[in-house]
Amino acid sequence: MQKSVGAAVHPGMSCAALGQALVKATAAEQGRHSQEQAQAVKDVLFSPGLDYTKNLRIDAALRVPLATVLADFAADTHELLAGLDSQYVMKGDPDDVPWEASGTHHLAVDPLVFRNVVRAISQDPQAYAILRLAETRYAAQQLATVPGDATGTAFSLPPTKNARALGILDGLSDTYTRDRAWRTAMRDRLLREPAAQDTYQEDPAAYFTVTWLQGLRNTPEAELVNRLRAQGVEIARTWTQARNTDESTRQALIAEVDRSAQNAYREAKS
Repeated sequence: MQKSVGAAVHPGMSCAALGQALVKATAAEQGRHSQEQAQAVKDVLFSPGLDYTKNLRIDAALRVPLATVLADFAADTHELLAGLDSQYVMKGDPDDVPWEASGTHHLAVDPLVFRNVVRAISQDPQAYAILRLAETRYAAQQLATVPGDATGTAFSLPPTKNARALGILDGLSDTYTRDRAWRTAMRDRLLREPAAQDTYQEDPAAYFTVTWLQGLRNTPEAELVNRLRAQGVEIARTWTQARNTDESTRQALIAEVDRSAQNAYREAKS
């Protein structure tokens, strides 16, 4: 880990200091990550004590920093949660190096390793909220880039893939969501984010994100878990309404999105 992160990491340092060093060393510059930064994150995820460890536990002082790092690599985290991009499957072994695409470097890790880490850091509601918000924003961005005349897979894949990624998060956090204090802290952290009142025309991605957060704010505590599990459907519904999608197409898509979310939830929970 010292080789990957740099001189800021040294034997005997505390977990809190290690987490701060990792966040600083891997933060994107103008939205771009270097190969060294992506490799550092991959090395950390495959480090001894994490990798394929069943029932993984991560030191409390490392959970928020690791969530912050994964949130900064939002595109990769989205793909690793969804598990639908073959490139992330083919390049997920420890010896596979990060690759460059669209001006930044990407990383992949084995799905089991990644899910173990996400489940472990999600024990901290603050860490989970950081991951959830990053995925929410990235999912909204994916919908915002779909052309207005898109049909077929070009129309249906982004919302169903979003729902799958969110459903995996739901399944990985299932044990923790049963705790009321965890749910309250997680929601409070999500709702600390500034809520800009952009219209759909001004900023579609921000509009989708804020609309969902406003709904979450108004959700009774007893319904919070169900509201989270319906997020993929709710964002897809907001998206289709903003696009003036015809009713039959909308209903068919919503049913597909719901299936994607539920299947992912059951898969990750098991």
